[in-house]
Amino acid sequence: MQTHLADVFRNTPDGEVAERILRNCVHCGFCLATCPTYQVLGSELDSPRGRIYLMKQMLEGATPSTKTQLHLDRCLTCRNCETTCPSGVEYGKLLDIGRRIVEEEVGRGATRAVARAALKAGLGSPLLFNGMLKIGRTVRGLLPGFLRAHIPAAEAAGDWPSPRHARRMLVLQGCVQPGLRPGINAATARVLDRLGISLVTAKEAGCCGALAHHLNDTEAGLSAARRNIDAWIPQLDAGADAIVMTASGCGVMVKDYGWLLRDDPAYGEKAARVAAATKDISEILVGEGDAVKRLITRPAQERVAYHPPCTLQHGQKLAGGVEALLSAAGFELVPVAEQHLCCGAAGTYSILQPEIAGQLKARKLGHLQAGQPALIVTANIGCLTHLQSGTAIPVRHWVELLDEALAAS
Repeated sequence: MQTHLADVFRNTPDGEVAERILRNCVHCGFCLATCPTYQVLGSELDSPRGRIYLMKQMLEGATPSTKTQLHLDRCLTCRNCETTCPSGVEYGKLLDIGRRIVEEEVGRGATRAVARAALKAGLGSPLLFNGMLKIGRTVRGLLPGFLRAHIPAAEAAGDWPSPRHARRMLVLQGCVQPGLRPGINAATARVLDRLGISLVTAKEAGCCGALAHHLNDTEAGLSAARRNIDAWIPQLDAGADAIVMTASGCGVMVKDYGWLLRDDPAYGEKAARVAAATKDISEILVGEGDAVKRLITRPAQERVAYHPPCTLQHGQKLAGGVEALLSAAGFELVPVAEQHLCCGAAGTYSILQPEIAGQLKARKLGHLQAGQPALIVTANIGCLTHLQSGTAIPVRHWVELLDEALAAS
């Protein structure tokens, strides 16, 4: 794709990245077949190729409008198009640049700006989120069904083994996961403990920054990244093997720290080190596969439908690991059509774009339920809560099932 950047973008860091990405696009349209919003809306401008044209025009000097912003906002950032693209177009990086420019040029109306600020504050702070969640659970029985479905009942985390092994790994607690599903990280700690690995937290670490980053608050996202880096580097220096992610949405963000802070003289090298040390829990357990198999003496028998989050299969390019671990534990994985397509959660997307998210959720649940599974499992808290709001079948994190299988053996 030929590009002629406007003077304001030429020879700038964003301009150089955008131009390189744009020149890789060959207009083939393969991305349309796997783009969730194009599947739902059928509009070229709501496809990766259409959005690339909009961003190209803007970078070449065209004035962005609220219509430009609408089409970029509608993107789920699922990065399915990157998996499909034969030319290696790094669409996600281009979209970050395009959204940031539009945000600066077009802005937001007062109502929308307040709503987005409230989402960043309410979801990004465990203290605020857990307080609101507690209130919601108190009045849950009085709420209409569609609201009640979004407020899960409280659950106990279960035991978290005390550190006792020479091998040690860090885990990011996350923003909403400890309040919504505290059992996920505790189950991870128990699984790793059986393998001779102690799982610990760095109390100074907080939100991974993805929430602010995807709401176009770049500086807030980078500030969160720097805080986490400061919390983790001393732990890595002290011998921690890895930084474990149990929410794939957080994982893809932390693995991007090196890229996002590449030009920061104080944090660039440390960010790259943290990114390299970050592993999804499935990566850790696949690496310990033989030891996991030895611990399984009584294979499970349940039928399970697995939804691989976009942030795992497209963002982190991790496919097949979870399925292999569950199969080794004896679970029967039912066939699921269109596994590559997004469920519609996508962080705050399900709140800001409820109609599209709702259609994608219904489509995804139709496929997941077709095989009549006893359980639906996934690897990201956002997908988990989004899907659970639309089905009576329990939706859980896959590592919880593995923990139970190992406990029963």
